[in-house]
Amino acid sequence: MKIGFIGLGNMGAPMAANLAKAGHEVTGFDMADVAVEGVTMAGSAGEAAKGAEVVITMLPNGQILRAVAAEIIPAMDKGATFVDCSTVDVDSARAVAAEAEAAGLLAVDAPVSGGVGGATGGTLTFMAGGSDAGFAKAKPLFDIMGQKAVHCGGAGAGQSAKICNNMILGATMIATCEAFALADKLGLDRQKMFDVVSTSSGYSWTMNAYCPAPGVGPQSPADNGYKPGFAAELMLKDLRLSQQAAESVDADTPMGALAQALYAQFVEQEDGKGMDFSAMLPRFEKRHRD
Repeated sequence: MKIGFIGLGNMGAPMAANLAKAGHEVTGFDMADVAVEGVTMAGSAGEAAKGAEVVITMLPNGQILRAVAAEIIPAMDKGATFVDCSTVDVDSARAVAAEAEAAGLLAVDAPVSGGVGGATGGTLTFMAGGSDAGFAKAKPLFDIMGQKAVHCGGAGAGQSAKICNNMILGATMIATCEAFALADKLGLDRQKMFDVVSTSSGYSWTMNAYCPAPGVGPQSPADNGYKPGFAAELMLKDLRLSQQAAESVDADTPMGALAQALYAQFVEQEDGKGMDFSAMLPRFEKRHRD
């Protein structure tokens, strides 16, 4: 398949490389001067999209997605598929899908979960919104880049699923870090804490798969000086998207709002920027009750 891939950063580059390794003809574009194994670089986004059966974008935010879409949609052949894997606001996802469909294209919003490790290893989870036909066209590519793809519904449903998932993730990580910091002050051994919670009602992905305590549980960024993984500023971005979405539909999300406020303080006023989002644990270790 002839594929255009626009946005070759920490996530996009390994995703594009995996498609090329699988035998697809991949033409890429990024604003930065990058080289990706097996990918032919184009001089513009429009050039990368021209003649492609599928164009994939992996971009930082909805504003940039809208700008790139305005460039590539006119360059794409009718009947081609536009797959956006960025994590953006639901309104931008739906607006771009409407523009693509009006131009005779299939459109899929398919944000991912799994981080840089998942992108490199081809083990991402895709949460997809769009038509059945669009999902069917994209599914073989999702199978190369990831281990699971769920068709969540119409346009914007993929973004909705991602935002809701990451609101849970952010709030759960805060609770897990608070609990470890409390256990420390109570004199409870961290390994004993993990042994109990990981097999009890406090079980969670943040405890069992991504434990924020170094030397406890499976390998995680905590064992590598809290180098991301999933950066705290990206968690803040997703939590802000969740609260933007909640406001737009009048949903009461107090835990999500508090998680956003805590990550904003951590990233913008403390030393959280550039750290993994699980670095909330050393933050809580240093703090006292207000």
